[in-house]
Amino acid sequence: MAIPKSDVIWFNGEFVPWDDAQVHVLAHVLHYGSSVFEGIRAYHTKQGTAVLGLEPHVKRLFNSAKVIRMDIPFTHQEISDAILATVKRNGHEACYIRPLVFRGYETLGVNPTACPVETIIATWEWGAYLGPEAIEVGVDVGVSSWRRMAPDTHPAMAKVGGNYVNSQLVVMEAKRHGYVEGIVLDTNGYVSEGSGENIFVVYDGKIYTPPLGNSILSGITRSYVLQLAKDRGIEVVEQQIPREMLYFADEAFFTGTAAEVTPIKSVDGQPVGAGSRGPITKALQGEFFGILTGEKEDRYGWLTPVK
Repeated sequence: MAIPKSDVIWFNGEFVPWDDAQVHVLAHVLHYGSSVFEGIRAYHTKQGTAVLGLEPHVKRLFNSAKVIRMDIPFTHQEISDAILATVKRNGHEACYIRPLVFRGYETLGVNPTACPVETIIATWEWGAYLGPEAIEVGVDVGVSSWRRMAPDTHPAMAKVGGNYVNSQLVVMEAKRHGYVEGIVLDTNGYVSEGSGENIFVVYDGKIYTPPLGNSILSGITRSYVLQLAKDRGIEVVEQQIPREMLYFADEAFFTGTAAEVTPIKSVDGQPVGAGSRGPITKALQGEFFGILTGEKEDRYGWLTPVK
C-alpha cells in the first residue's frame, strides 16, 4: 500500500510541500544507511488528537544518533515541538509520525563526518501495520533463517537505518513462506524479536520476554506493556527464551508503535495455544487501547495533546 500523501513535511526547520521534500542521489544515507529514525503514532482520543510516547521517542532518537556519532542540529524540545506542529499542520486526527535524521550530500567515502546532518518529520494516516484483522484475530509467523546481529557488530539498541537491512531480509523471507511476519533468533539461538516488533510469550500464567541483551530494540510500546502487566498483577520474566518455548506457549504477541499489541496465532504452522487471541493478550490490549482512546485514564502521562 502506497504512503498516502499529507500536505507538508518538516525539513530542516521549515515546512515544505510533500513532493518537494527531496535529497540528492549521492547523499551519504542512500549509500551507507547512515540515518536514525523513530516510529511514533498520534491517536484520536476523546480529548482530541494526542501523540503517544513523545518524550521517550525523541530521547531514543537522540540516543541512537549519539551511538553513531551524529549530532542532531536541533534540541530535544525543538524536535518535540516540530512533531506536534507537523501533525497539526497536516490536520491529522490520528496518524503515523516518522522523524528521520540522516547524513546528506557532501562526500561519498565511508567516513560520514564531512556530510551535513539533515532532519525531517513526516506524518501520514496509517492503519494496522500487520493487517486490519490482526489486532483481534492474530497473525501467522515463522522463525527466520536470518539471525539478529551480534552485540559487537551493529548497535541493536539504536534505531539505525542500516540495521534494517536485516529486518528486510527477515520479513521478505516470511512473506515468501506465506507468513505475515518473522521471528528472529539471536546469535546464540535464543528468541530475539520480530522484524520490527518486540515479542512476548505467555506460559503458565506468566509473561516472558527477551532482555535487552538478546539483540533487541528497547521498545517504547514494550515498556508500556510491561507496566500494564505489572498493574494487573501478572508476573513478567525477562529472560532468554529458547525457540521451543514458542511452541509450548499458551499465548504470544508482538508489540511496537506500528504493530501496537498484536496476537500471534501460529508459529511455523503450529497454533499458539488455542490458535486465537488469548485472555492475557486481550486484557492488555484493553488497557492499552483504553488509554489511547481516552476511555481510560492516562495515568502515566503517555499522551501529549496536539493543541
